[in-house]
Amino acid sequence: MSIQPRLNRLLASDGRCFDVAIDHGFFNQYGFLEGIENIEETIRVVCEAQPDAIQLTPGQARVLQDLRLDDKPALVLRTDVANIYGDERPAHLFSELIDRPVEQALALDAACVVVNVLLLENAPELHHSCLQNLAALKPACERYGMPLMAEPLVMKTSGGGYASDGNPEKIIPLVRQAVEMGADVIKADPTDDVADYDGVIEAAGNIPVLVRGGSKGEDRDVLDRTYRIIDRGGKGDRLRPQRHPARDAFRHDRRPNGHRPRRRHARRGDGEAPGRRVAAHRPFSLPDIRAN
Repeated sequence: MSIQPRLNRLLASDGRCFDVAIDHGFFNQYGFLEGIENIEETIRVVCEAQPDAIQLTPGQARVLQDLRLDDKPALVLRTDVANIYGDERPAHLFSELIDRPVEQALALDAACVVVNVLLLENAPELHHSCLQNLAALKPACERYGMPLMAEPLVMKTSGGGYASDGNPEKIIPLVRQAVEMGADVIKADPTDDVADYDGVIEAAGNIPVLVRGGSKGEDRDVLDRTYRIIDRGGKGDRLRPQRHPARDAFRHDRRPNGHRPRRRHARRGDGEAPGRRVAAHRPFSLPDIRAN
């Protein structure tokens, strides 16, 4: 069955996507919940900001689909639970698929499912487990026409735990591995040097690439880096709110007449590479976002 109908729901009309992830609770970290403690309020605020997609867990997705909205973002359903984000490395690392993930995604009217492909220092068994998850998801996604988003994530030791690693020599082959295993969409960390992201785009071939927001930082810095990467060929962005979205990343400027600016899609052209659809997708233009 073709994935195209659901992929068309995920991507905007220009082929780009702004995906807001608030699936933090799956990873069992108290600090991840700061500012998003209230599930219903957080989802409502993000929906009001009109991103193309919202990334949720099965428990959160029920709240999204109960909302009566004319312009609801597409649902990206998180399908795996992991324990890699603590300050100390656990004695046993895991990334576990939920039961019957594609069936749950269909029941929740998801446009896409997402799964991690983790590459951590000194944890080959975790990488193996993630590849098994990806391999298990692919046939079911094909059977039901469900786009499969892979999230290749390279991490290095930091203190007693792990932190994102922007080394292109690690990110690029991991992206390529996910693509060759059948991923329909890639969501990858930014490289330390933005210029190196060309290699990520090339490794993905004709598969859409969303750039993750990366490590926590100032809103303006994250947006600037994301814009520059998209301008090099990325298809969009996946951000996690760093504080309460109502107060920060999703606060629009108000016009004198009280009108809230609508989502904006950049024109194609600037920075376009031959044979590629390259244009920055900016649902909120940079001047329209305030960083406290």
